[in-house]
Amino acid sequence: MLQSFDMIAIVVVLLALVFAGVHIAIALGITAVLGIYLMLGDIEVVRTFVANTAYEALRDYVFAVIPLFMLMGEFLAKSGAARDLYALAHRISRWLPAQLAVATILSNALFAFVTGVSIAAAAAFARIAYPEMRRFGYRRDFALGCVTGSACLGMLIPPSVLMIVWAVLTEISIGKLFLAGIVPGALTAGAMIAYVVIAALLDPRLAGGNLAPAGAVPLGAAVTGAASEQADEPLGRLLFSTGLVIALVVGVLGSIWFGLCTPTEGAGVGAVGALVLAIIKGIRPREVWEVVLSVGRTSGPLLLLLFCAQLYSRVLSMTGFTDAAKDFLLAVGAGQWGVLTVMVGIWLVLGCLIDSISIILLTVPIFAPIATQLGFDPLAFAIIGILAVECGLLTPPFGLLVFTVKAAVPDENVTLAEIFRGSAPYWLVLLLVIVAIAMVPQIATFLPNL
Repeated sequence: MLQSFDMIAIVVVLLALVFAGVHIAIALGITAVLGIYLMLGDIEVVRTFVANTAYEALRDYVFAVIPLFMLMGEFLAKSGAARDLYALAHRISRWLPAQLAVATILSNALFAFVTGVSIAAAAAFARIAYPEMRRFGYRRDFALGCVTGSACLGMLIPPSVLMIVWAVLTEISIGKLFLAGIVPGALTAGAMIAYVVIAALLDPRLAGGNLAPAGAVPLGAAVTGAASEQADEPLGRLLFSTGLVIALVVGVLGSIWFGLCTPTEGAGVGAVGALVLAIIKGIRPREVWEVVLSVGRTSGPLLLLLFCAQLYSRVLSMTGFTDAAKDFLLAVGAGQWGVLTVMVGIWLVLGCLIDSISIILLTVPIFAPIATQLGFDPLAFAIIGILAVECGLLTPPFGLLVFTVKAAVPDENVTLAEIFRGSAPYWLVLLLVIVAIAMVPQIATFLPNL
């Protein structure tokens, strides 16, 4: 009875703190400390337990992966990688209907290899791709949906921050999880491209017939550096510029996948290589310092979040909450697929309320052990979870990607309703890929098992 009270108390207190607006790291830490004290009743033991967990967690080399990959992405973004990728994708997709929408999706897929953060991609292409699509007569909700929906690829294609966080929490290989995301990422991007092409064929007005009104000027030309002019630059220069970026990313990820270096070593080489490319492209010393400070401000709280999540995960295991949750879900009679449906539903709801990393930290310590005991492959389940969380970022009324695009897009007349409406088909695409991986786990596990 006492153990049951402890389990209920730590879950109820955590949810109460989160929905009361307490920062997720503080909520996890307070709940974990409370759980330990309720079980052991000795504050000195609590202090020792927290100190040992902090020491073991933060000394782990894998914690350096996150800031180093973020540093690599920031330096490459500062070098103009997003604009170059968009211009190149524009050039190679001219033969397709809705070519600018296709170029946006391709650019987001390639940019995902650079940053691994959906919100960064949404903010970048809201200023680069949306003005170009509007200049060529694309319907506003169609253009906004393309930018917002394709930004989800940032968390699915490696090196994804969500993948690193998931791997740290579940103690699975970061390299294998990176590999697991490639085929689902390509499948998702391909499905999104198929949608915009078919939609443009069925209703050419969506893509404006690819005809620019006379004298039209990109809405964001002053912000983006006129991506349309960049699209007319020599193909050789674009290929060389983007080729350097792609070569660096492929080299870093390939060295990790083939075991030539650890994830931390690969991320370190990538950060240095990205700095060199940014210097070649003309980054100023002041901007280098700003990038380092920005990554520090972002990754510092994230590492604290990971420590508190690991502490909370240990407390859940000590109380037996994971086993109790599994037994409860199985006793309901929903079966393996019913349990998975419940998990995905929870991710979708949480996705429209709080950020992706917080969702992972809250749910994965509970869901991952249950999924493993139910027979789901850990890698396939991780990709399903990341896709579901990304779906939540597009879900009304508080889809965070939608609000990011609204804030970044250089058009004051854009409404949230338009962005949500345009993003709905991409939400369905993500959901269909979740179903496909659940039915055929080999989509995610094929490359890691080679």
